[in-house]
Amino acid sequence: MKKLMLGNEAVARGAYEGGCDFGSGYPGTPSTEILEALKDYDDVVVQWAPNEKVGYEVAMGVSLAGKRAIVTMKHVGLNVASDPLFSSSYMGVNGGLVCVSADDPNMHSSQDEQDNRLIAKAAKVLMVEPCDPEESRWMTKEAFELSEQFDSPIILRMTTRVCHQSGLIEPEERVSKKEKFFVKDIPKYVMLPANARQRRHKVEERLINALKFSNESDKWNPIFNGSKKIGIITTGVSFGYVYEIMAKEASILKLGLTNPLPLERMRRFAESVEKLYVVEELEPYIEDAMKAMGFKVFGSELRPYTGELNLTLVERMLKGEESTKITVDLSDVTINQRPPTLCPGCSHRGMFTMFRDMGLKVMGDIGCYTLGAVNPLKAMDSCMCMGASVGMAEGLTKFAKENDKVIGVIGDSTFYHSGITGLIDMVINKSTGTIVILNNDITAMTGGQPHPGTGFNIKGEDSPKIDLAEICKAVGVKRVRTVDPYNLEEVKKVLEEELSAKEVSVIIAKAPCVLTFRVNFNKIAKVNLDICNRCGKCIRVGCMAIGEKDGYPLIDETLCIGCGICVDVCDPLALSLVERK
Repeated sequence: MKKLMLGNEAVARGAYEGGCDFGSGYPGTPSTEILEALKDYDDVVVQWAPNEKVGYEVAMGVSLAGKRAIVTMKHVGLNVASDPLFSSSYMGVNGGLVCVSADDPNMHSSQDEQDNRLIAKAAKVLMVEPCDPEESRWMTKEAFELSEQFDSPIILRMTTRVCHQSGLIEPEERVSKKEKFFVKDIPKYVMLPANARQRRHKVEERLINALKFSNESDKWNPIFNGSKKIGIITTGVSFGYVYEIMAKEASILKLGLTNPLPLERMRRFAESVEKLYVVEELEPYIEDAMKAMGFKVFGSELRPYTGELNLTLVERMLKGEESTKITVDLSDVTINQRPPTLCPGCSHRGMFTMFRDMGLKVMGDIGCYTLGAVNPLKAMDSCMCMGASVGMAEGLTKFAKENDKVIGVIGDSTFYHSGITGLIDMVINKSTGTIVILNNDITAMTGGQPHPGTGFNIKGEDSPKIDLAEICKAVGVKRVRTVDPYNLEEVKKVLEEELSAKEVSVIIAKAPCVLTFRVNFNKIAKVNLDICNRCGKCIRVGCMAIGEKDGYPLIDETLCIGCGICVDVCDPLALSLVERK
């Protein structure tokens, strides 16, 4: 019976059907729902990892044990996991190993839009790309077979539109597979240079064999025959746009196995049509391959070099001036923008209000708290990648102006992910500087997944809770303070003390995520209009529960949870907290 699933849920279903025994990864949009769905299959052991590198390495260990494993991450997470990825390419596998890279064209929730087809090529591993949920299911399922057949990790490249689109899938039974166990094989699994040099030849043999398979596979790289006047090579979600527009007007080669590219199949297809197009998002990966073979091809010059494709853009690419049936003129339509904002009552809001009002130089990081950079808070000065706030704060502190006060701000999940090593660097190099860990006991930005400090695992079972303060002390930080982020007077006092210290210090701002843990203080802010002087300080804390009318603050009682941040910043004492009725 067919079922309606998200692309991510379909990947989980395909992993289950493919005999997957283990799943790991780090939550990152747009990949997060894969493991959240996979945990519901009793035959699969599923766990979140502190970061993508660890998740990949554990999955590789499972593979060596003869079991099948999947590891999930967003595209930038593959950067973190690239060290084991490249070496595991030389090692090969025992049980099938599938690595999901969820790329994010148009950067819906990411700091860049790298195209990880290039990483697959560089790592010399096979890559497959589904276009919809049903392909996400069967390609995941069969990727385990490909992994074992070609002795290679497989990268399953998803994109945001494939991850988050809904579609019908056709579930199948879980495969029964021959039981395998770990087999000691030092030349294969120990990457000493002498062994690696021999394995390098095995990698090339793999690609030659995979190339033959890819060239011959009608299933993975199907051709949809139509008019020979136009030929289109495409892949992933772009195929859906192409097929809807040109199914009757062109022949289409859809690539599902994109590394190694089926060059001979592509050559034969190109020679069979009069005019050739390549429709793909981001880098001209397929297009460059066609041009290298000497074909005249139309592609990247007809589309934006950044962002996602859509029906309108693809129709303009393929039909030019004739593209009229899909294009809609929205030039006269006004769309109100809804800026991203921290949740009402979020404990991060008071911290960033204080950072801004104290004029601090704030090296930021990846998480909900990145929103501290936008209006009206505007209290974050950098955001590069996971864990970077610690090292960047260390570097900036070394050469900051005399009166500049620098802090690094990082979330608890991000600190466990990649902040600890930066803190160790500060300690062993006798640096000075203050790191603020915003501890809300959860991985909030991606939907409330547990982390090593949460105290429960992906299935909600109790697990050891790693203490942030004790970690900081264990790596040599002598000044570790914990503050209540809703007590702004305390926050300011502790910040001033630690910023004046001549050694590394850590401030842990501890309060639970108001959304995940349903925090409510059972109070509500009230405005005394007779006292209010319309200074706007309460508006500038950026709480969506505070509106404005005639220059006066207006409290939305349905959103206010009574955290009191707006009350603390009100100089004329026009705001107060009262019991919610």
